Amino acid sequence: MRAAMMVGMAGLEGVDQPRSRSSATAARWTSTMDDEQAFKALELFGNPTEGEVRLPSRPESAATARRITSCVVLRQWALSPQTAEYAVLLVSELVGNAVRHTGARAFGLRMVRRRGWIRIEVRDPSRGLPCLMPVREMDVSGRGLFLVDKLSDRWGADLLPIGKYVWFELRVIDR
Repeated sequence: MRAAMMVGMAGLEGVDQPRSRSSATAARWTSTMDDEQAFKALELFGNPTEGEVRLPSRPESAATARRITSCVVLRQWALSPQTAEYAVLLVSELVGNAVRHTGARAFGLRMVRRRGWIRIEVRDPSRGLPCLMPVREMDVSGRGLFLVDKLSDRWGADLLPIGKYVWFELRVIDR
């Protein structure tokens, strides 16, 4: 459903609707090859639930961050495929912003789970705060924070002495 929304973003129909809990896209995130690549990424870069994982600030690092996020949400935390899909999409948007807009050599990824919530943070050395811009029908870019705003339950930015964390939170059902 969300993939269809992405294709038809022009009208933004259904964006504010309650989340569907279907798992139609679950197979995309659970293939053996994806698992293998995700476990390799965790081995190489570390586990963002145990401490900040630093990734090079390059466009291809978004794929690594997506794999790590998917692995943690689905395998380590055993959450729903829908939650994983949202987390992967939103982490990709935050990483894309960190890579494109900060001029950093690296960024950090951290993931925290607490009762009823998950929080994913992307740290970069820029103190420039993200700005949620209005999205117009014909815009070809600039939808990242719009998606974060619409699909997450909360999001924000926390300034640090050097840089900032941009984060989002999703409500989850504890099993």
